[in-house]
Amino acid sequence: MTRSRFTVATLAVGTAGILLSACSGTSATSDTATPAASGSTLQPSIIADAKVAALLPKRFKGGINVASGVYAPMEMLDSNQEWTGFDYDLGQALGVKLGVSFNFKNQAFDSIIPSLQSGKHDIIMYGMNDTSEREKSLYFVDYFQAGMEIVVKKGNPEKISKVLDLCGKSVAVAKATTQADLMRAQEPKCEAAGKKPVTVIELPTEGDALLAVRAGKAVADVLDAAPARYNAATAGNGTVFEVVSDPAHPTGFGPVYTGIGVLRKDHDLVLALQAALNALVKDGAYKQLLDKYDLSAYGVKSAIINRGS
Repeated sequence: MTRSRFTVATLAVGTAGILLSACSGTSATSDTATPAASGSTLQPSIIADAKVAALLPKRFKGGINVASGVYAPMEMLDSNQEWTGFDYDLGQALGVKLGVSFNFKNQAFDSIIPSLQSGKHDIIMYGMNDTSEREKSLYFVDYFQAGMEIVVKKGNPEKISKVLDLCGKSVAVAKATTQADLMRAQEPKCEAAGKKPVTVIELPTEGDALLAVRAGKAVADVLDAAPARYNAATAGNGTVFEVVSDPAHPTGFGPVYTGIGVLRKDHDLVLALQAALNALVKDGAYKQLLDKYDLSAYGVKSAIINRGS
């Protein structure tokens, strides 16, 4: 167990669970795993908020179990195998506002919604994109907006410059992600251009997808902009991958919202999380966390429910 690393003015936060191994199924080598976050190591001072805490349903007063995994820089493990990353830090800050512990636990991404439905976890914080399809099962408290990027081998040997350059090529993605859907949706455009569709290789984790690119089993990996740029900058000290960026879309192509996933039956919890996030936006702690992980380009002005639809 590890203590929250936040400086708290009026409330002692509970402990958060520690992951003892990387995300299930990941076989990443040391330079494609999860190095410590870049940016400032300073933590913002989070002030408890009695009005916000009063909104938390009584059934969650014992703590909130968070389904998560390794998706740098959103969720990471440090050298002591302790949780870190933007989502983790944001979760601890939300916990201060709500007066409860946020206990992060590892869960495979493709089974993450069923884990809520079974009662194993209460919410999802795993860099999950808010989509209309997922909103059939979940409410999203959206806290982040970014597009997607293409990650290729350093030097870009296939000369990929845009999405349609992936037609007829193998692209690795993490299983059950919006990126897999995006690649399959290119088929009509590929056909119109006289090209074969993208061959989508779905792998258990994002680490596996990156390793497939490194090993030459896939030409590219398509993932959210922030993790794409983070991995390109840190893997092998920037010598392994590079990001194919579109100058017209500085935060990635096809911008989407990322949110905290909550079962639709727990609408009262959604409202409490929304109030807590808005309190962090208002007092500046949210911006400080974005700055810590060099994610300021992807922040939102307020917490809105289900922006994805």
